[in-house]
Amino acid sequence: MISHDEKYGWILASPYIVFFLIISAFPILFSAVLIFMRWNMLSPMTFIGMQNFITLFQDPLFWKSLINTGLFLGIHIPLQIGLALLISALLNNPSLKGKSVFRSAFFLPVVISGVVVTILWKQLYSTETGLLNSMLLSFGVQKVPWLTNTKIAMPAIALMATWKNLGLYVVMLLAGLQNIPRSLYEAAGIDGAGKISQFFHITVPMINPILIMVIVLSTIGGFSLFIEPYIMTGGGPLNSTLSVNLYIYQQAFSFYKMGYAATLGITMAAIIFAVVTLERKLFERNY
Repeated sequence: MISHDEKYGWILASPYIVFFLIISAFPILFSAVLIFMRWNMLSPMTFIGMQNFITLFQDPLFWKSLINTGLFLGIHIPLQIGLALLISALLNNPSLKGKSVFRSAFFLPVVISGVVVTILWKQLYSTETGLLNSMLLSFGVQKVPWLTNTKIAMPAIALMATWKNLGLYVVMLLAGLQNIPRSLYEAAGIDGAGKISQFFHITVPMINPILIMVIVLSTIGGFSLFIEPYIMTGGGPLNSTLSVNLYIYQQAFSFYKMGYAATLGITMAAIIFAVVTLERKLFERNY
């Protein structure tokens, strides 16, 4: 028999349960069915077995989008983690004045709409009228085709995404740094350890759980790259900024290949899970 308290608990939890079933569980189960189907949302579903996976492995645009996403992650994650560590360490300085102002300034881009930020940076990156190229011209430097050059476009997007998300990870790392006892640094200083040695032997091990969380969240966020290339470049030039998520969107809502889009989504979920698991094992083993 379910007690009165348990019944009350289930009643209170029921809105979330309904939300989870409709928003999360149903789409996942529906996608698991779609990967074996051909469906354009207009005609009835047609069972095609593993054909969607065969198409995926033979699709050069999928591999191109996966390489682009990997390039984005290779620039974005090290830059974001490195800057977040540096800025959080500077903000953790007890003698720094106006720390609350700096914290708010770094966190402000996080709460601004991603669409708004992307449109703003698109204007900044404009080859002819952008502020960045205007500043370069004032120093006698030629204009840079930030979003129209196949070699520059993705690094430019990675730089913008780093600026957008940096504040969140600064706050997370700063919270970890503030929980490290100052006595550890004082004892290490007495033993002759320098600042660099203290960083790698005290700071990094002490904030390792938060650092792993930051790396995992950065990786998941990087794999979710969509708004930036969608608004700034549309995946161009020559598909050089085509991310996997943007490619999934195109397959689903431009070409109405819902079964193939679901296959791409399931495949990416498996790749993300594998990468995140590898990261956790690597960093948890080292510290």
